[in-house]
Amino acid sequence: MPTLEVYLSQGYADERKARLIEGLTDATVQAIGAPAESVRILLPELAAANTGLGGKTARSLGR
Repeated sequence: MPTLEVYLSQGYADERKARLIEGLTDATVQAIGAPAESVRILLPELAAANTGLGGKTARSLGR
């Protein structure tokens, strides 16, 4: 069973996360021929204070 883990910043709407899950599942099915029901998608959400970009926290960059 393929498992994909995509780290996201907190704040994405549930509808957007659902679209991402659907798209990643479809891409996995097409790329490796896995049955859709076997594909697992994990979306851990990270707080902006716990994410760094270019040596600064995402929070300090307004993200």
